[in-house]
Amino acid sequence: MTDHAPAQYAGPKRVLSGVQPTGDLHLGNYLGALVKFVRLQHETPTFIFVADLHAITDWQEPSKLKGQVREIAAAYLATGLDPKVATIFPQSAVPEHTELTWVFNCVARIGWLDRMTQFKDKAGKHKERASIGLYDYPVLQAADILLYKATHVPVGEDQKQHLELTRDIAAKFNHDFQAPGFFPLPEPLIQGPGARIMSLRDGTAKMSKSDPSDYSRINLTDDADAISQKVRKARTDPDPLPETADGLESRAEAKNLVGIYAALAGVSVEAVLREFAGQGFGAFKPKLADLAVEKLGPIGAEMRRLLADPAEIDRILTDGAARAREIAQPTMAEVRRIVGFWNS
Repeated sequence: MTDHAPAQYAGPKRVLSGVQPTGDLHLGNYLGALVKFVRLQHETPTFIFVADLHAITDWQEPSKLKGQVREIAAAYLATGLDPKVATIFPQSAVPEHTELTWVFNCVARIGWLDRMTQFKDKAGKHKERASIGLYDYPVLQAADILLYKATHVPVGEDQKQHLELTRDIAAKFNHDFQAPGFFPLPEPLIQGPGARIMSLRDGTAKMSKSDPSDYSRINLTDDADAISQKVRKARTDPDPLPETADGLESRAEAKNLVGIYAALAGVSVEAVLREFAGQGFGAFKPKLADLAVEKLGPIGAEMRRLLADPAEIDRILTDGAARAREIAQPTMAEVRRIVGFWNS
């Protein structure tokens, strides 16, 4: 053992994140992730992938998966990610993701994975029937991040534990293979206001693309009529809006709708309440519907335009994968050398 602190990573700052192609993207994805990706691409080198390897931890219809990947890519582009600025690619098009995962499987410890609460939540009472991939996907997630030596990762509360695992794997690899500072210990970029958008039918449950009720969420592909109808039918309570944010604490549905308005308008919750305090939802909902249509309508239209030309989406993804491999291949070559593999 040494008393010296481990060497710090000295490489460039990079951001990485991805979304699984397992259902329609919705307002929560837009406010919690996509708008942040768009901002980050202009601040630091940014890698945004479509997580199709992660997607198959649950059964995906093979004939539909490629189309689902295109839909996520279309959402990236429609919300403002620029493929000339950010690197946008399908995870499965870069085989180094899976190769590095195997190395990390031999670094990570079963006890670490046993503590991952998301597996327990997703597997439920039938964990014996869950795929090994579902159990192991936090290790793949670590490989996703560290393959590009990403230093910062946008995360929500439900992914913070996985980022801690990534840091543990990076530190153990650097230590075990006497490669101080080879992998960074990535830092979370905690998502700010608007990050946790709740269901329109239940203000205590997170908006989810897996919710069986389509009225629980606003999909990015919804047209103006659908958006307006979903806002009108959103669950509320009979009381008028309060003057301060404290008055929303015991009113989950009201808090959610005010938070959505604030995030879409780019203002504080307090500013929204100053405008609407004392008014009921009969007055507030139409204003929220108009704002949502104004912000999301053009995104849905652009997604539909892009999806009508899949060859253009495929060209962008192919180009992005080539750019991603320019980073991934040298990293993996160095990992092979460090580990001592024959082809290093």
